[in-house]
Amino acid sequence: MLDVQGLPEPADPGLAALGMTRWRERAAEIDDAALAAQMVALADDADGTRLLASLFGNSPFLTLCCLREPGFLLRLARLGPDATFAEVAGGLNRDLSVDPDRGALMRRLRVAKRQAALLVALADIAGWWPLERVTAALTEVADASLGAAVRFLLRASHDSGDLELPHPDDPERESGLIVLGMGKLGARELNYSSDVDLIVLFDTEVVRYRGRQSPHQLFARLARDLVRLLDERTEDGYVFRTDLRLRPDPASTPPALSVLAALTYYESAGQNWERAALIKARAVAGDRAAGDRFLAELRPFLWRRHLDFAAIQDIHSIKRQIHAHKGGGRIAVHGHNIKLGRGGIREIEFFAQTQQLIWGGRLPEVRVSGTCAALAALAGLGRTTPVAAEEMTRESDSLLSLRAREERWRSMA
Repeated sequence: MLDVQGLPEPADPGLAALGMTRWRERAAEIDDAALAAQMVALADDADGTRLLASLFGNSPFLTLCCLREPGFLLRLARLGPDATFAEVAGGLNRDLSVDPDRGALMRRLRVAKRQAALLVALADIAGWWPLERVTAALTEVADASLGAAVRFLLRASHDSGDLELPHPDDPERESGLIVLGMGKLGARELNYSSDVDLIVLFDTEVVRYRGRQSPHQLFARLARDLVRLLDERTEDGYVFRTDLRLRPDPASTPPALSVLAALTYYESAGQNWERAALIKARAVAGDRAAGDRFLAELRPFLWRRHLDFAAIQDIHSIKRQIHAHKGGGRIAVHGHNIKLGRGGIREIEFFAQTQQLIWGGRLPEVRVSGTCAALAALAGLGRTTPVAAEEMTRESDSLLSLRAREERWRSMA
């Protein structure tokens, strides 16, 4: 049985009691006699009662997850979080890669996300996992979900004759389709309720297009279908909210761009905020080798040896925009936005990224994607004081934990 001593007491004992009643009623409805007996045994066990009461008395969302996934909760209680998470991630990476039906794929992706949500929330709140493991696990689920969706879409295009895949049994490899993860996804720092920010590209020198229209139209459709697979709400919920607006000039470009078009844009019209965003970019699905080549070609744009006065002024203007948004120019105890407000998570990220832009052209050691890793590298090279780096790292972890816990129990309703 899991160590449940770190779980909080029910905030609403009435909801906890109602949840226990629903749990027993669910056991009575299940046709599987062995599973029903295990559910009753968990409710009768002292540690099991504490586990269920903590979930039912604090989070309606996790209550729903338990009632819809009783077998998974029992397996988690028996195997522990690490082994159970390996099963979930392995299923996304392995079992879903050959699913031929779009509806079945969407349902299985959502069930896997629901199971992962229950597991990761419990592991975080009970103290079984540190914050770094929590964010890494959420990122792994996002990567695996994206990979499963991309493999499905590529195989469907191959079967329809639009694409000729060099490796139909491994659709992503040498496909020419690139999915870049940006922001916290790219840095492997996803929060519990994070969106996933993506840029979708295709390499015309690699793609073997066989359709009647154009590869631009095909990959624009694939990008829209990718968003639907992950973002569309069904009776099973959604996988991740998905945002494509970090691509070059999103107001006037299709959802998927060619590598040549993206490189041309960044070289001719790329802005400093886009350079900051690309620090965390990572190939997360599709043809990862092509994605790595694209990011390598962007290095001269991203890491400049010298910054002119206009670039420095632009960096200052980004900071002013951050402070102007959501009332971030002052600190207030009541209603202060700990993500976007002064001293919040975004401001710490901004400090790290701007220092990386300033020094990264000459100091390759600071070209890292994680915020805490960047702060450590800057301190190690004497570009900020160790005390300041330690304080910002500690504050970032503290704010992230507070924000995650607040969102986890309150917004799961």
